Amino acid sequence: MYKNYIFDLYGTLVDINTNEYKTSLWKNMALIYSMGGAPYKPSELKKDYSRYLAEQIQAIPAEKYTTNPEPQIEYVFQRLYTAKGVECDLALAAATGRTFRALSMKFIHLYDGVQELFDTIHQSGGKAYLLSNAQRIFTEPEIRMLGIYDLFDDIMISSDEGCAKPDIMFYRRILEKHGLDPKESIMIGNDYKTDIRGSYEAGMDSLYLHTDISPEIKGELLAKYKVMDGSLIEARKILFGA
Repeated sequence: MYKNYIFDLYGTLVDINTNEYKTSLWKNMALIYSMGGAPYKPSELKKDYSRYLAEQIQAIPAEKYTTNPEPQIEYVFQRLYTAKGVECDLALAAATGRTFRALSMKFIHLYDGVQELFDTIHQSGGKAYLLSNAQRIFTEPEIRMLGIYDLFDDIMISSDEGCAKPDIMFYRRILEKHGLDPKESIMIGNDYKTDIRGSYEAGMDSLYLHTDISPEIKGELLAKYKVMDGSLIEARKILFGA
């Protein structure tokens, strides 16, 4: 039995469907910006969003990552205002970002078995951590809404750290922050590369969950345990025999 259970979020604990390419998203966001005094056409907004996002990625200091830099996207939403001469603090930028996220979303919900798995972890004396490639302004309100924020002993999100899985630096940060022994820790995720290969390179075992939004497996799947139907109920049985 492990002492530390490190989870991916989307596609592992949370089923989500978003589409940032649909025309209606950029049409509505252009309207929101224009109503805020920053006039955009949808095509212009989409183009500038991509350009400012690339600039944010380029600006991340090299010491923050090894292979996979991760920006803070609220600065992109802020820049879209200020480029049009509109003052924008980070609170407005974050609110605009959450609107963007909501408009892009088709659905979001927990997979079956989340609460039972966390109950078993805590009853066994284990610790649960979140290590997510995500944006804080999106993810924190979403997991609070879903009622799982307080299930974690700590939450580490890539936008806060400047790097993302499978970057070894992201894994090392959570291990070092809490003094975790990799041999007593297991990564649970749905991506064969970011979750499974990344944790393998950090010296941890892993449990792979194949869900509807798992990327195609290309190469060796380095997980110690595999649940190919994505069932967290089955994962709990494997980890705890319960």
